[in-house]
Amino acid sequence: MKYLLLAYTPVDAWDAATADVPSEEALAAFATYRKLEEELIASGEFVTSEGLGHPAVSTTVRRDGGTVVATDGPFAELKEVLASFAVIDVTGRERAVEIAARIVEALGEPIEIRPIMGEDFGA
Repeated sequence: MKYLLLAYTPVDAWDAATADVPSEEALAAFATYRKLEEELIASGEFVTSEGLGHPAVSTTVRRDGGTVVATDGPFAELKEVLASFAVIDVTGRERAVEIAARIVEALGEPIEIRPIMGEDFGA
């Protein structure tokens, strides 16, 4: 079963002006996360993981009346922003929770776990 792990960070801890310059604390947390990622690669449970750009440089595409429009920048006041994601392929939810707990221990931020709807979705 594949799961999407969504990592959130407090918006006030992520300044758009310094988003490309990680702190020493962030570098240490990421090094711990990379060790976990290497374990998941070795066990065959790792699919992919990526960090995301700052919300200030995001674009949202939505329907506005009868047209579709794209708008730039942050769109709502947020307390947390989606900072990264990982996709894992594990035996079930319990294992996904174990892995997410280790990421929370490494990074200190909450992780949301969502099942990925596979080919059998709706069958």
